[in-house]
Amino acid sequence: MNTMKNLLVFVSFCILFLLFLVNPSNAQEDKRDVIQFSGVVATQDTVSGILGAHVYVPKGGRGTTTNYYGYFSFPVLEGDSVVISVVGFHKKSIIIPELDEDSYTMIIAMSEDTTYLPELEILPFPTEEMFKEAVLAYRLPNQGDLNNMDSNLDPMTLAEMARIMPMDGSMNHRYFTQQQAIYLHDAYGPRPNPLLNPFAWAEFFKSLKKKKK
Repeated sequence: MNTMKNLLVFVSFCILFLLFLVNPSNAQEDKRDVIQFSGVVATQDTVSGILGAHVYVPKGGRGTTTNYYGYFSFPVLEGDSVVISVVGFHKKSIIIPELDEDSYTMIIAMSEDTTYLPELEILPFPTEEMFKEAVLAYRLPNQGDLNNMDSNLDPMTLAEMARIMPMDGSMNHRYFTQQQAIYLHDAYGPRPNPLLNPFAWAEFFKSLKKKKK
C-alpha cells in the first residue's frame, strides 16, 4: 500500500515539474508583441516587384505571398525568423527586431540564382558518323549543271580545245561576240536562212568573179 502511495506521489511530482518547465516558455512567448510586418520583395538590380514570392515564418506556420507589385503584409512576433523564397532567386531570412511600434516595413532585395546547364547537342542522326555520311551524299537540285561545268573546265578538255581551234585574243573576242549575237537572236526569234538572203547571194557571186580573174 505504501509503495502504491509513493508511486502516485512520484508521478504527481513529475507532472508538476514538467508543467513548471513548460509554463515559463509559454509565458515568455506570450509576452512577445505582435507586429504587422509589411514590405516589398523586389529584384536586386531593379525596382520592379516580384510576384508570387513566399514570405513565411517556418516555426509559427504563418505566412503570405506577394501580389503583382511584390507587396506583402501579415502579423508576426518579435524575434520571429521570416523566410523569403521565390523560384529563380536565392532564399533570404530576416529576424524581426524588438520595436516600440506595432508595425515594421522594409524593402527586400532578392539576388538571382542562375543555374548553368551543360551543353547539349541535338542532331537529326543517331551518330556523328551517320550525319557526315548524309552530308557527303547530299545532291543539290542543280547537281547536273555543276557536273557539266566541272567536266567543261577539265584541264585536259580545255587543252584539246585549244589545240583543235587555236585563237589569239582578237579571234577569241570576235568568236565570243558572234556567239552572244546568235544567242540573243535565237532567244527572240527564229534563225534566218542564208539561202533566202539576197545580200548573201550577192556576196557569193562576187566571190565567184574574183576566183575567175
